[in-house]
Amino acid sequence: MDDSGFGLHKVGQIFMPATELARAVRFYRETLGMEFLFEVPRMAFFALDGVRLMLGEREDGSEHPGSILYYKVPDIVEAHRVLGARGVTFELDPTLIADMEDHELWMAFFIDSEGNQLALMSEIPKAQTT
Repeated sequence: MDDSGFGLHKVGQIFMPATELARAVRFYRETLGMEFLFEVPRMAFFALDGVRLMLGEREDGSEHPGSILYYKVPDIVEAHRVLGARGVTFELDPTLIADMEDHELWMAFFIDSEGNQLALMSEIPKAQTT
């Protein structure tokens, strides 16, 4: 299959680390006036005109201040295959992250050439998963 036209073009989610999640949620919700979507343990989500902002506590305990870009792809298995063929090493292959009411959220994580965490994300409507 010719994958020369494949590229990442759409950001679906951005991760911002939060040391104290409750304080961060108040700031983004009340001070910045962002649209609050929902909260789960250690994470809170806001709407940004088609892009989701995720505030969260780092699972690895690191203090690195960087954000994580989540590239939205329609077919995570194909994107994983193409990028793997181009030399990308994945830390987590495509994995079901959340089973939502109307869709499944799949992600795959990798590191760029500078040591930054990146991810692929795909929201698959339930009608396609049954």
